[in-house]
Amino acid sequence: MPRRGEVLFAVVVLLGIWHVLALAVQRPILPTPWAVGAALWRGLQGELAWHLLASAGRVLVSILLSIVTAAPLGLLLGLSPRLHRLVSPFLYLLYPIPKVVLVPVLILFFGVGDAAKILLISLILFFQILVLVRDAAAGIRPELVLSVRSLGAGRRALFRFVYLPASLPAILTAVRQSIGTAVAVLYLSELLATRYGLGYYIYIQASTFFDYPAMYGGIVLMSGLGLALYLVVDALERRWCRWLFVGA
Repeated sequence: MPRRGEVLFAVVVLLGIWHVLALAVQRPILPTPWAVGAALWRGLQGELAWHLLASAGRVLVSILLSIVTAAPLGLLLGLSPRLHRLVSPFLYLLYPIPKVVLVPVLILFFGVGDAAKILLISLILFFQILVLVRDAAAGIRPELVLSVRSLGAGRRALFRFVYLPASLPAILTAVRQSIGTAVAVLYLSELLATRYGLGYYIYIQASTFFDYPAMYGGIVLMSGLGLALYLVVDALERRWCRWLFVGA
């Protein structure tokens, strides 16, 4: 994980490149970072804050829903070879399907409200978490389980001290890897019959009002949302999986 100073340096470099490109292009379609920052500040005083909250709420609920549903099933598949043989053909067929193509189906069944958007993002995260947790659970060394059982541990103790610690890094890794995809799908889903959300805000500012600084401000906020989620997952991993960083 890079240090704060290194991250700050990267931000300064990127802003510098952006500024140079804006000066070179000299067109309204690429405003300077300072113009975007001013528009972003003005927008946050108005409805932009509500758009940000709507998007953040949708993606957070989607992540929690996918973890609650996929992690237990992944553990069961990894620990039960018989169940894995039964379910793996279905998983093999469903995992490669791009879940975005299910948008019309979800809209038909759940309408154009938040339910369809949340389910779409959850489906994408669900399969990635399921596969990684399954592999992590299947890779638990049998002697580790036997050593804990020899101390008199029951199912609850095995879950707490063996299965959960072994699968938790896989859950966090899956969430981390899926954040970019989840935010991208969030943007696409918010173009469909909604009044609040950063995707809606970016699209309206770009195609209707041609307010390019405000449009870029929405893009920066959506990128910041993905970055914030990524940093939260990193922090949780360092707090909950401390054994992974011993000696780092």
